[in-house]
Amino acid sequence: MKPIQWLKALVFILCLIPLGRLVEKGIAGNLGANPIEVITHSTGLWTLTFLLITLGITPLRQLAGVPELVRFRRMIGLFAFFYATLHLLTYVWLDQFFDVRHMVNDIVRRPFITAGFAGFVLLIPLAITSTRKMIQRLGGKRWQGLHRLIYVSAAAGALHFLWLVKRDRTQPSIYAAVLAALLAYRVVAWLRQQESRKPAQTIGHRVIGVSGDQNIG
Repeated sequence: MKPIQWLKALVFILCLIPLGRLVEKGIAGNLGANPIEVITHSTGLWTLTFLLITLGITPLRQLAGVPELVRFRRMIGLFAFFYATLHLLTYVWLDQFFDVRHMVNDIVRRPFITAGFAGFVLLIPLAITSTRKMIQRLGGKRWQGLHRLIYVSAAAGALHFLWLVKRDRTQPSIYAAVLAALLAYRVVAWLRQQESRKPAQTIGHRVIGVSGDQNIG
């Protein structure tokens, strides 16, 4: 077994620890007076955490010069979807007991639920198209364009958290600040990429212009 495979196995196990802790607390009866709230909060928090880790892999591998980190991005992104699914199931099953009418009313009238539901829906096509076959089928550019939805999903998740908390918003504000920093890094990197292309384009135009004058002469 190659070292990268061992590392992937280790990361996989680490990503399951939050779920394991919840199960352990549930079996021991240590979920507190409101177990549904504890499960909902924990799964939601880990969803956002894994989304931010997924978004942070590209900046980290670029700044640290460790391209191998990209090998873990898909796995961690899928774990974000996994915990988001658990988060939604907790609401649908344990909290609402599959009361569709009440859930639709919540989505329409309660902004924090609207944002959370939108964030989950945006993750669905990303999870479906996470395989290599889907990348080949969609093509690199289309696949990359689609997977930029993860930023929108993460933003919706951050809003969901901010709007949910009514008193001490320190924790959701930290998550929102980290997301803002990751988005800012992405924008700066894109602007630098555009700037680096300009000299080449300018030189290309000048060469064309010179050759054009010579042809006319």
